[in-house]
Amino acid sequence: MTDIDRTANERGQNAGKADDLRQRAIDAYGSAREKTSDAARRAEDSIGEAPLVALGAGIAVGALVAALIPTSRREREALAPYANRVTGAARDAAEAAREAGSNKLRELGLTPDAVAEKATEAAKATAQAAVGRLRDDSKSKS
Repeated sequence: MTDIDRTANERGQNAGKADDLRQRAIDAYGSAREKTSDAARRAEDSIGEAPLVALGAGIAVGALVAALIPTSRREREALAPYANRVTGAARDAAEAAREAGSNKLRELGLTPDAVAEKATEAAKATAQAAVGRLRDDSKSKS
């Protein structure tokens, strides 16, 4: 075999390999395109069936992405006044809710001392009932 024949043979083999790789790439592209299309169709069906779930999932994903992206100095500077106001308002609201809840519990007689006293009374009554039941059971077996 001459050098020309070997070169032609190698070119033919390389062309065959290239055709094989090309066909595999076309098949992989087609498969990926089909899977993507199926996934999009399933997502569309899911959104149509449960739009609120899809909305919630979208918000959750957005919040996750936002949490993963660090804030810039410029964003912190721009949002600082609002963040301080929101934090202060949230703190005030929590304090007001705690105070209102405490007042309502006091109105109902559910102070910590009263609750402890009621729990002690309940424990004593339960113990007495159990002892009485054991006595009745032992008398009936005798």
